Amino acid sequence: MSKPKVAFYWCASCGGCEEAVVDLNEVVLDVVEAVDIVFWPVAMDFKVSDVAALQDGELAAVFINGAIRTSEQVEMVELLRRKAGAVVAFGACAWLGGIPGLANLYPRESLLEFVYRGSPSTTDGDGVRPLEEFTTPEGTVRLPHFDEDVRTLDQVIDVDYYLPGCPPPPGLIASAVMALVEGRLPEKGSVLAPDVALCSECPRADSKPEDLKIERFYRPYEIVADQETCLLAQGLVCLGPATRAGCGAVCVNGNMPCTGCMGPTGRVVDHGAKAASAIASLIASHDEDEIAALAGQIVDPVGTFYRYSLPASLLHRKVGTGDGNGQDAAEPAASTSGGAS
Repeated sequence: MSKPKVAFYWCASCGGCEEAVVDLNEVVLDVVEAVDIVFWPVAMDFKVSDVAALQDGELAAVFINGAIRTSEQVEMVELLRRKAGAVVAFGACAWLGGIPGLANLYPRESLLEFVYRGSPSTTDGDGVRPLEEFTTPEGTVRLPHFDEDVRTLDQVIDVDYYLPGCPPPPGLIASAVMALVEGRLPEKGSVLAPDVALCSECPRADSKPEDLKIERFYRPYEIVADQETCLLAQGLVCLGPATRAGCGAVCVNGNMPCTGCMGPTGRVVDHGAKAASAIASLIASHDEDEIAALAGQIVDPVGTFYRYSLPASLLHRKVGTGDGNGQDAAEPAASTSGGAS
């Protein structure tokens, strides 16, 4: 009996999700024994033509990491969607937009202007940009179109399951692959991680005061955090109360606050808004000026609360003029699948 065929692909991402597969260590041998990997361009020499030659639905599953920013990425995920029985949004970038999604704070034009003309390392005084199409005697060369915004995977194609994390924890990866092979996957649209807040598995949970009130916010470099006490109780912005469990609290175990990469629980519509609300509820003062002063100690609210989820949020992006300093405006992008945003 032939093994189920699976594929891995990356879009706008850093490569950490690919490393997470390697981090399975000896468990990867069990995965390879259970499935036939027929497309994984970052690790093996496969071609797009290999995917195109497959029958529609021939892949048991495809694991796609990274957000969507270019026309090539759109073409590839649409192709993989046709060839796969199940599509798994693999990691925070595919599910929520991830750190690449913070580019939605700037118009496309301002990003290109900075990269090809305004950055400190740019030495080409003419500010020449790559052409999307150029004809030579040998033929026409085409580059992918750089889209106006960063989108989540399910804003482009139908997604069956979501595997959270930046990157997903190896244990969750192995469990997801084996559940797929053994036919034990939950209903479509499920996030393949515990649907409870990170605080439920935090090793410092018992040290969190019942009536926690914060009088001062600190950035991680400003204090030496006690390694036994709740980080929130020490004034560090830890997003554990608003973030899904399943990572083993690795950041907290490293004496660093949770930054929210596991995304929201299933009852949350907007992860950033939930996180901001959770932190705001802990401010000790009831004085408007004091509250404003405390909030001002959170230097980068968008980068703090929407670090991994801006494209999936209700706002989705910042819209303005080409200089990147335009006014904020909500521009929702419809999700085609059932994952929480």
